[in-house]
Amino acid sequence: MTNTNERLERQVIGLIAADRLDIPISSLSGKLKRMKPKLASAIELPAGSYNGTRVYARVEPEDRLKARTMSEAVDDFCTEHPKYGAVLQQMIEDKRSVRETHLYFGMQEGCRLTAEDYLDVMGSLGFTESQATVLYGPLMDASRNIARKRVESERRIMIG
Repeated sequence: MTNTNERLERQVIGLIAADRLDIPISSLSGKLKRMKPKLASAIELPAGSYNGTRVYARVEPEDRLKARTMSEAVDDFCTEHPKYGAVLQQMIEDKRSVRETHLYFGMQEGCRLTAEDYLDVMGSLGFTESQATVLYGPLMDASRNIARKRVESERRIMIG
């Protein structure tokens, strides 16, 4: 292979490894985001606060202004200004044509990424070599479990 081909091969391998690492990390992140409110709601604080040896917690009610959602704002506008509201609704419903550029990528049949390919990407994320090595196994296990549930196909990413 020429230097250009080797460089392109390494770049695409890096993209595939990053994409595959993103899947289990995103999945775990989503689970954690859904878990936190449930855990917080289950905590029953005596007298609204707790001061332990290692942790503390308290409940404080706050009066905060919350922005309307777009749909609430549009509904209110349509109620107050029916003539212009109809125009606004039509503008929202109109589809607009946009031009997007996507990079499609994937692995050649029968080829696989190596541990080094993944560890390189993890290193670029700021993990030390030892941290990446420790995390590699569990991440790959999670990735394989997720991959069993979906069909591995060509992937794409918008680049413009």
